[in-house]
Amino acid sequence: MPNGGGAVIGFLGRRALWGVVTLWAISMLTFAIIQLPPGDFASTYVARVAEAGGSAADIETIRAQFGLDQPVYQQYLHWMGRVLQGDLGRSMELNRPVTSVIRGDLLFTVAVALAAIVVTWLVALPIGIYSAVKRYSVGDYVLTLFGFLGLAIPNFLLALVLMYFSFSLFGFSVGGLLSPEYETAPWSVGKLLNLIGHLVIPAVVMGAAGMAHLMRIMRANLLDELGKPYVITAQAKGLRRWHVISKYPVRVALNPFASSIGMLLPQVISGTVIVSVVLSLPTLGPRLLDALHSQDMFLAGAIVLLLGVLTVVGTLISDIVLMIIDPRIRYGR
Repeated sequence: MPNGGGAVIGFLGRRALWGVVTLWAISMLTFAIIQLPPGDFASTYVARVAEAGGSAADIETIRAQFGLDQPVYQQYLHWMGRVLQGDLGRSMELNRPVTSVIRGDLLFTVAVALAAIVVTWLVALPIGIYSAVKRYSVGDYVLTLFGFLGLAIPNFLLALVLMYFSFSLFGFSVGGLLSPEYETAPWSVGKLLNLIGHLVIPAVVMGAAGMAHLMRIMRANLLDELGKPYVITAQAKGLRRWHVISKYPVRVALNPFASSIGMLLPQVISGTVIVSVVLSLPTLGPRLLDALHSQDMFLAGAIVLLLGVLTVVGTLISDIVLMIIDPRIRYGR
């Protein structure tokens, strides 16, 4: 079995290759799924204009304008050809390049995702360790209760509760990610600090279920490790309990934390659309929902493709972190 730097490079190379294959499969499935609903953007647009009492151009003219009159495979090949050149296409609904539409939303989406991951780890890790070391204590029972509440309460309901209390008690509105005076202002230290202040509530809301889930996993894994012979032997030799726990069992029990990175990144976009709408967050989730409603296939396809990229990148990061924190993992053929 190869080891050392060659094994790591080979492992990362295989992962990157499979990542490219995965993204190609995702692009095909995405384009096919977007085509499944009856009609297309042209029919949706004409119906919407008719409901508003206006008159639109001929539906066939609109289809020809966006290439919707071509077979699906030709539309896909045309779209992928542009994607490989760095062009994600043009939004049919907004009549703007997709890149310019999602650029700002992508920045805020990544900021919210990173904040949610940091808050999830900072809360779940110490609570999980405490609950395992002090199992069946009063603190363990209280934290377990809060963990179950975190799993049971829907994220959007928690968002509404936090919005109400923050405004009624402190007069602070948590809607959006920037205060009105900073929305159109250029980036500065003040704008960055304002963004960080607004990230707290979304990070707590979007990380609530993840906190509770990882806390329970950390507790269960650490309890399993604490009962193993190497921990008992180390303690019998006179090593301090907390030194033994932090150096060996905790590192092994950290595996689920590393594995969660790949899921948390895309989950902020696809799994928390309602929360983003409730909190008025300018992330890609609401943008994807609007694109699907209007059947704007280029915009929707680009966002779903970005979801795939985030999943592949997050999974690769998870694998690298696992290699660092768990010395037992060896990647061979």
